[in-house]
Amino acid sequence: MAAFDTTRSTYGAAPVAGQITGFFTAMIATFVAWNDARVTRNTLSGLTDRELDDIGLVRGDIDDVANGR
Repeated sequence: MAAFDTTRSTYGAAPVAGQITGFFTAMIATFVAWNDARVTRNTLSGLTDRELDDIGLVRGDIDDVANGR
């Protein structure tokens, strides 16, 4: 039977590696949020005024909805 020790400490790990990983994670999250807002904005912009009214929006609300406000 094999055992895997998961209680080892992370002493000696370079803190810079975590900062680099955090930077790229934040950059990817920013890109994903921007793309989600872009897709939402384009989809809502493609609706007619009647369709927007059916869901309780007007054209002026599109940017607010896309940006999560």
